[in-house]
Amino acid sequence: MAKTSPRTAPESAGPPVRHVTDRERRARLAVRHALAPAFRAGSPRAVTEAMTVLHATEPATVHLSCHARTTALTTADVDHALHTDRGLVKQLAMRRTLFVFPRDLLPAAWAGPSARVAATERARIVADTVKAGLAGDGHAWLDRARAEVVDLLATAADGRTAQEIRRALPLIDVKVSAASGVPWAASRVLTQLGASGDIVRGVNGAGWYTSRPRWTLMRHWLGDPPAALAPADGYREIVRRWLYTFGPGTEDDLLWWLGATRTIVRAALAGLGALPVTLDGGTTGWLLPDDLDEVTDPGPWAALLPVLDATVMGWRDRDFYLGPHRDQLFDRRGNAGTTAWVNGRVVGCWVQDPAGLVSLRLLERVTPTEQRLLDEQAQRLTAWLGGFRVGSVYSSPAMKS
Repeated sequence: MAKTSPRTAPESAGPPVRHVTDRERRARLAVRHALAPAFRAGSPRAVTEAMTVLHATEPATVHLSCHARTTALTTADVDHALHTDRGLVKQLAMRRTLFVFPRDLLPAAWAGPSARVAATERARIVADTVKAGLAGDGHAWLDRARAEVVDLLATAADGRTAQEIRRALPLIDVKVSAASGVPWAASRVLTQLGASGDIVRGVNGAGWYTSRPRWTLMRHWLGDPPAALAPADGYREIVRRWLYTFGPGTEDDLLWWLGATRTIVRAALAGLGALPVTLDGGTTGWLLPDDLDEVTDPGPWAALLPVLDATVMGWRDRDFYLGPHRDQLFDRRGNAGTTAWVNGRVVGCWVQDPAGLVSLRLLERVTPTEQRLLDEQAQRLTAWLGGFRVGSVYSSPAMKS
């Protein structure tokens, strides 16, 4: 068998079954991502399921992402889904990023991408522990630290803050620098336990725009865990949902989004029976075998999405919706700022003035109809925020200009 290019389909997949234009990809995005008005979701859980997962690095992003995809929703509705109903759960997963997962997708994360992150975090903590002189055996130190945290939280049904945990456990109440000179704090033990699914960010002790969680045992938060999945099964289920939400996508898109290997990606695609399609520009994308029908354009729409929204961060190859604006909308580390969308294209960003008024900063000319749609969304978001100014450490050049 001839070698395959990283950007082409494996020969075993057969010839492409059809062509999907950029225009159709934008229509799929509008419908599947609940952004077109007729396809908005009815609840935070429905939004998250539509998107597979929501980015949660910035706490406010979760709430703003839900608002953009629903007709009537409050910040309290999102908090209820996260902290009372618990149908949505924050979990460190793909690319060591914090996401909000639908509860039923967590086992797949624990088996696949979260387990990968947990293993990487373990290796780093073990190495840094030895370099910092905390212990001669980094594995033994980490195992003891993990056990002490779990034992402490076993008697704390309401959880504990990171500060409370450190005060109660002298072993991890340290802050040192590793030999590499990189600052390191032992609270990374909590991050590693969270990635492995042993503990979870429970009730938030601050407002919806700030993260001050009470760390809680996962079994206290969600009950007895379901049967464990094999890693391949976990990755396959996550790829299945990603393909429905973001498909067609390329191998490179999946490779980047999962933070996995090409072997993992190709095994998942093969296990799902995913079929190749050609895309504008000559690349090969993938669709689920029962999702080959063309998606009809849903009509005109506009949306204002927050920093790191799951839509703008969903693909590695983004030209079909960013056009020439990538450098203006992402910071130097690849983090997306706010975005203003019209009919599946990003045409600019949005910012707020000191009074909280949402205004647009467009990077290209739009039609009068498109401008009206954007203005309506700016007014809608201004009213929803009610004068509150959303802060963020991620600002794109367009937001700063």
